[in-house]
Amino acid sequence: MIDHQQNILIVDFGSQVTQLIARRVREAGVYSEVVPFQSADAAFDRLRPAGIILSGGPASVTVDSSPRAPQRFFNAGVPVLGICYGQQLMGVQLGGDVCVSGDGGEFGEAFVEVTRPCALFDGLWAPGERHQVWMSHGDKVDSIPPGFVPVATSTGAPYAVVADEARRFYGVQFHPEVVHTPDGGRLIANFARHVCGLAGDWTMAEFRAAKTAEIRAQVGGARVICGLSGGVDSAVAAVLIHEALRDTGPEQLTCVFVDHGLMRAGEADEVVSLFRGHYNIPLVHVDAGERFLAGLAGVTDPEAKRKFIGRTFIDVFDEEARKLGGADFLAQGTLYPDVIESVSFTGGPSVTIKSHHNVGGLPERMAMALVEPLRELFKDEVRVLGRELGLPEAFVGRHPFPGPGLAIRIPGEVTREACDILRRADAIYLDEIRAAGLYDAIWQAFAVLLPVRSVGVMGDGRTYERVLALRAVTSVDGMTAQAFEFPGGFLSRLTTRLVNEVRGINRVVYDHTSKPPGTIEWE
Repeated sequence: MIDHQQNILIVDFGSQVTQLIARRVREAGVYSEVVPFQSADAAFDRLRPAGIILSGGPASVTVDSSPRAPQRFFNAGVPVLGICYGQQLMGVQLGGDVCVSGDGGEFGEAFVEVTRPCALFDGLWAPGERHQVWMSHGDKVDSIPPGFVPVATSTGAPYAVVADEARRFYGVQFHPEVVHTPDGGRLIANFARHVCGLAGDWTMAEFRAAKTAEIRAQVGGARVICGLSGGVDSAVAAVLIHEALRDTGPEQLTCVFVDHGLMRAGEADEVVSLFRGHYNIPLVHVDAGERFLAGLAGVTDPEAKRKFIGRTFIDVFDEEARKLGGADFLAQGTLYPDVIESVSFTGGPSVTIKSHHNVGGLPERMAMALVEPLRELFKDEVRVLGRELGLPEAFVGRHPFPGPGLAIRIPGEVTREACDILRRADAIYLDEIRAAGLYDAIWQAFAVLLPVRSVGVMGDGRTYERVLALRAVTSVDGMTAQAFEFPGGFLSRLTTRLVNEVRGINRVVYDHTSKPPGTIEWE
């Protein structure tokens, strides 16, 4: 089990990048947990943390109804770091003042001037130096509380960094958790290890041990049905749960793989082989392709697609659970990016971007409780855990694939013909990427079959066929992404092969949009 006194508690006030704080803390070898501000008190009692980080958020502390941190946090004798909204919150709750900026605040790249030494800066920044950071604030601290001194300034924030070294309280107006603050990870590491005094020896092996213990405690002797989507996330979740429960009897866990007819080429066979052959985990393979395609007929709205797929997944799980004699828990491979893109301010403060088939798409009537052991992790952390669990590298290293499958890569109505065209095109795309030695350099690559047709010429004849969009991005965690820059000639060679080998398309385009402003998937 994790030593609860060797951790950092991160209080989420609604920032879209709060979990990146946890990533930076973990990268420093320190365990951390993110909790919404509504449950911060209970989390403090449970974790007994060595330090607290208050996140950014969309609210304004100048509004009386805006969220606050428990006042006891500032009397507990533990270090506190406030980031953006968290800094402003500390200012107000400890006797300072915050004002709405008349010049619109600071957004994007900025620079801070270091004015005094500070424990956050040890071995990193020195007085007189100028360093790049990433700002995103409208309000700013107007006067600092007693005991604090400014240690860095910026053009739009005279109190860009403030410190009360005696109480080990620190506030930064910028966001050290994002990659656009180059030294941000080291600043957070200084807080976790130097200020809080933590050893920095937490590993994924400890996460594995802690989660297996949590699964045993949650599930007890009850039966679990684990939903496999065919991707890395659900596979890692299944193997982790199998490890936690394997000593309790082979009948306690059953995996259900729903082949919804929206998978990539050959994917169903790979999943069945891995779980029945490699791990010998009880697996029910349900061929539900006709059911899903029938339900998607005429559906064009992306949210409606996702929610139909989510409902149908759960329907199938319920049916299979009844055939097995009932189950008390449904296990899923939900990740943190799924959670923060699906949850609104009322239940965990971030703004809803899109619902996910295994989060926002769950119907309220679902008869099983959830086991989601990966919901605190990002994709790259899941891969590390998969390797820790011994999953084959060829499976762990696969590009992400969404639970709704090809349905959200076919804008407009999903038909069998469209799925067949896209499946062939996607297989060729990935085959060419692998042949060029680029697969591991790309975080995710896929094709999208657009709901438009274009005029073309093949031989001496006129064609009027579908347009295929190609997407490839680099990313660390799926929260932000940049379009992959293919080497010269690759896209031309690929396009020639696609239009020659895939009947039904005559034009290929490349999506060069970053995230944000776009998402990685089209729907």
